[in-house]
Amino acid sequence: MKYTAHINVMPLKELLDPQGKAVNNSLHNLGLGQVQDVRIGKHITLSIDAASKDEAQKLAEDACKKLLANPVMESFEFTVTEG
Repeated sequence: MKYTAHINVMPLKELLDPQGKAVNNSLHNLGLGQVQDVRIGKHITLSIDAASKDEAQKLAEDACKKLLANPVMESFEFTVTEG
């Protein structure tokens, strides 16, 4: 069965996000001072062939832990749906 994993990888909240800081400053320079905090991360979509949703979730989690996210600097969350 086909599943789709939607993965969000973000810098840990305790760490400085220089890219987010630069975007935040640029937004203020463009007159969008109401924006307070910008954090920049990655969105990754995986197509997974698996026998069950549980297996697809395990594969997505393994991909995050082994390659897609650096646990020293990043956190991740994901959802898995059919299709």
